[in-house]
Amino acid sequence: HKGLSAAAQCESIKAKLLSGFAVRRAAYGVMRTAMEGGAKGCEVIVSGKLRAARAKAQKFTDGFMIHSGQPSKDFIDYAVRHVEMKQGVLGIKVKIMLPTDERGVFGPKKTLPDAVTIIEPKDEDYIAHPVSEIIRAEEPVAAAA
Repeated sequence: HKGLSAAAQCESIKAKLLSGFAVRRAAYGVMRTAMEGGAKGCEVIVSGKLRAARAKAQKFTDGFMIHSGQPSKDFIDYAVRHVEMKQGVLGIKVKIMLPTDERGVFGPKKTLPDAVTIIEPKDEDYIAHPVSEIIRAEEPVAAAA
């Protein structure tokens, strides 16, 4: 799915910015596309001279995003692009947290290590009164002579 590809979303922002879209509108459009595509989370960072002479960075986030450990390598799709504008170069970073997919098509087959599944307890028989069981010790077998 195109919405779960960070590279495709980065190119989409690049095209929108070159065609004259506002930075905020382009970033929110990409985040909406990624989240509707089934992503768990999305982060877009645009840095450079956005409207004024002073450079700054704007970060747009939505959903759940992990930043450390092995799951960040497994679940995060990351892309960086540079856009040459009239005022200077803008940097675009897009991070998309992929969902767990059993088939491995839209995301990794693994689950997050902190994912918890709750198993319903089995129904137990109702005990009206306590019952004691008599356990007999086995009698020793006489040795054959």
